[in-house]
Amino acid sequence: QVLLVESGGGPAQPGRSLSVSCAASGFSFSNYTMAWFRQAPGNEREFVAGISRSGGTRYYTDSVKGRFTISRDNAKNALYLQMNTLKPEDTALYYCAKARGLMVYYRTLEQYDYWGQGTQVTVSS
Repeated sequence: QVLLVESGGGPAQPGRSLSVSCAASGFSFSNYTMAWFRQAPGNEREFVAGISRSGGTRYYTDSVKGRFTISRDNAKNALYLQMNTLKPEDTALYYCAKARGLMVYYRTLEQYDYWGQGTQVTVSS
């Protein structure tokens, strides 16, 4: 069974940093593009960042470019998101997700087939 478990979320002040992690199991982790999505109350779940199988290609939604960094450690079946210069609008439940296929630049919900339970990030003064 595919299992994705996020951790590391919590409260943060604007301008500060926070990192979240995702532990993956039940599939060949290194064979798939992975991504982070987020969902704020009342909003649709949205793409945040994606990373190719080897980690050579990383891509982000415009609102987090220059602030967030996605990475992975295939030896540990782990996915990470380093979030710097946090803003209140970054407040959301953050999910890691496994892509359905082998391509990169997947940005839509339909292109991912497994999801973690989410970890809450709350940015406020």
